[in-house]
Amino acid sequence: MYAVEVRDHIMIAHSFRDPLFGPAQALHGATFVVDVAFYREHLTEEGIVVDIGRAHDVLKALLTPLNYRNLDDMPEFSGKNTTTEFLCRHVFDAIAAAVRKGELGPGSDRVSHLRVTLHESHLAKAWFEGPLSDD
Repeated sequence: MYAVEVRDHIMIAHSFRDPLFGPAQALHGATFVVDVAFYREHLTEEGIVVDIGRAHDVLKALLTPLNYRNLDDMPEFSGKNTTTEFLCRHVFDAIAAAVRKGELGPGSDRVSHLRVTLHESHLAKAWFEGPLSDD
C-alpha cells in the first residue's frame, strides 16, 4: 500500500458539555496539527498516489472556515462536543467528498483509504481512518 500525507493546522476555541470534561467545559483554545494520509494499492501511471499540491489545497480550503473560530458558535456543530475524535471524522468526511468529486485531480479515483490525524500536542493525538466508499 502506498500513501501520501499532507499537513496543515487550525487554531480554534470550543467548550464541552459534560462533567466528564472537567475544566474543559469552559471555553478554551486549541491548536491542532492536521495530517491527512491518502492510500492506494498501486501508483498512477505518473508514479504518484495523488497530486500533493492539490491535496494540500483541498485540506487548507476545508480547514479555513474552522480556523480562528469558536466552534460553539457554528451551526453545524450545535449541541455537539467537538472533541478531537469528532473533528477527525468531520475532516475525514469532507476530504472523502472532495476525493469523490475529483478535486484531487487525475488518478485520485483510485484512492482506497484515508486517515485523518489531529495532533492536540506533542503528547496526544487522535485519528479516524477508513475506506473510501459511497456508503
